Amino acid sequence: MTEDFYDILGVSRDASDDEIESAYREAVREYHPDVSDDPDAEEKFKKAKKAKEVLTDDEKRQMYDQMGHEQFVEAEKRGATDDGGRGGRGGDPFGGAAGGGGPFGNMQDIFDQFFGGSGGGGGNRRGQDLKTQLTIDLEAAYHGTEKELTVTRPEACGECDGRGHPPGTDSRTCPDCNGSGEQTRVQETAFGRMQQRTACQRCEGQGTIYDERCSTCRGDGIVRNQTTLQVEIPAGIKTGQTLRMRGEGAPGESGRNGDLLVEIKIEDHPDFDREGANLQTRKAISFPQAVFGDTVELETFDGTVEFEVPEGTQSGETFRLNGKGMPRPQRRGSGDLLVKVQVVTPDSLNEEQREALEAFAEAGGEDIEVEQGFFDRLRNSF
Repeated sequence: MTEDFYDILGVSRDASDDEIESAYREAVREYHPDVSDDPDAEEKFKKAKKAKEVLTDDEKRQMYDQMGHEQFVEAEKRGATDDGGRGGRGGDPFGGAAGGGGPFGNMQDIFDQFFGGSGGGGGNRRGQDLKTQLTIDLEAAYHGTEKELTVTRPEACGECDGRGHPPGTDSRTCPDCNGSGEQTRVQETAFGRMQQRTACQRCEGQGTIYDERCSTCRGDGIVRNQTTLQVEIPAGIKTGQTLRMRGEGAPGESGRNGDLLVEIKIEDHPDFDREGANLQTRKAISFPQAVFGDTVELETFDGTVEFEVPEGTQSGETFRLNGKGMPRPQRRGSGDLLVKVQVVTPDSLNEEQREALEAFAEAGGEDIEVEQGFFDRLRNSF
C-alpha cells in the first residue's frame, strides 16, 4: 500500500497549512536523526520534510491531489533523470527557464502540460480561494464549536443561470475555435511531444458568441451575494490558525469552486490567559486558608474543580492542575491549568477577629501598636 504525503504527516486531505506545519514540527521532534533512537529515523525525517514541502505549496499540492502520489513522484523522478541525460537545461528537468528552482521550478508550465492551462483545459478552471476572519471567545476555542459566518462571495448569476446571456439570445458559432471552445497547440516538453488544449479566448471556452449580455451580471455570469455558512471549529484552535472550507470559495469556470479560508482570532478572556496549550488564572484565598491549608474550589471551562492548598502557602505561589488546560489539536491530552493564589486581607474586622489577630501578634513576639495601624501593617506584609 502506497504511503502518501498526507499519511506520512498524519493529517487529513483538507488540512490547513498551519495543521501541516504543526504535524511537521511534531515529526521533527520525533524523528530528527540527532535526537531519535529509531533506526529508521533519518528516512522518516526525509519523508516528513518532503511531504511538508509539497503540501504547503499551493501549486504543488494542487498538482499532487490531481495526479496522485505515484504519478507525482514518478514525474519528479523522470524530470530529474531527463535533466541528467540531456544536459544544457539550466537545472530545470521539466524544460523551464534556467534557474527555475529544481524539479518544480516552473510548476505552472507543468500544470498546463498535464491539465491544459491554469488548472484545467477548455475553461475547466478551479475557482479562486477567498479569505475571511472569524472571532471567537476562549471558551469556544476550549470546547470546539460551530459558528455562523456570513460572507460576501461571487456566485453564479441567478438571472441567467451563470451563462452570461438571457435565455433565447441569438448566437453564432465562434469563428476562432469553430465551436469547440478550445484551441490546441503542440509543445515539446520533458515528457516528449504533448498537445496542450486551452480555452478559446474569444468565446471564453463556450464555442458560441451571443449577441446580448445579461443585464444583472453584465455578461460575466457571476454576481456577489451574501451567504451564511456553518463553520466547524475544532477544540484547542489557536489565534492565527486557518480553517479551509472546501468548495465555498469563488466558482470555477466549469471546474470545482475554490475554497474559503477562515482565519481564527480568539478574544482575550477576563479570567484566563493562554500560553500555548496551558491556561493561567488567579485564585483569591483567605489568610486562614493560607496558614492552615484548605481544599479550594475553582470555576473552569469544564465546571468546578478542587485543588489542595497546603498550610503555609505564600501569596503568589502557583499550583499546576494537570490536564486542565487547552486541548491539543491532533494530539492526545490537554495542557495544564496554572493557578496563582493571592492571599487576600479583609477590608474590615469585627471585634472578635481583631482580638484574635492581636493575640496572634503577641504570641509571635511582635511589638506592634495595634491602635496605630496594626491591621494596615499586617495587610501590607502580605
